[in-house]
Amino acid sequence: MPESSRRDEYLLLSRGQWDPGKSSEEIQSAIDRFYIWYERLVAQGTFKRGHRLATGTMLVSRQGVTDGPFTEAKEIIGGYWFIVAGSLQEAARIAAENPCLACGLSYEVRPIEHERASAYRAANETPSPAR
Repeated sequence: MPESSRRDEYLLLSRGQWDPGKSSEEIQSAIDRFYIWYERLVAQGTFKRGHRLATGTMLVSRQGVTDGPFTEAKEIIGGYWFIVAGSLQEAARIAAENPCLACGLSYEVRPIEHERASAYRAANETPSPAR
């Protein structure tokens, strides 16, 4: 497949909380517009379905299993979806059209890594060099 027509998946994470200065009506309007926008992009093949996340949380680590919550309010992840785009920049442009941005949410766009993890290759889990 030529590079120019290549389409990859990008994870879209919804972050943050609704702007406390916005009314319930303003927020609901943004949510309604989001679902219209979202369904149009799913129909076009630009979005793959994801979901909102429920409020329950558990952390599983080598120390055991712990009840949440674990993040500061500004770091809350409220949902995830997948964008199909030709580049990370294109995926970010698509995410920038999300109507919920106007009500305080932000969106993190991450490329999907299809290679298996390796201890010999730098990745998200690789510690940063000491500074």
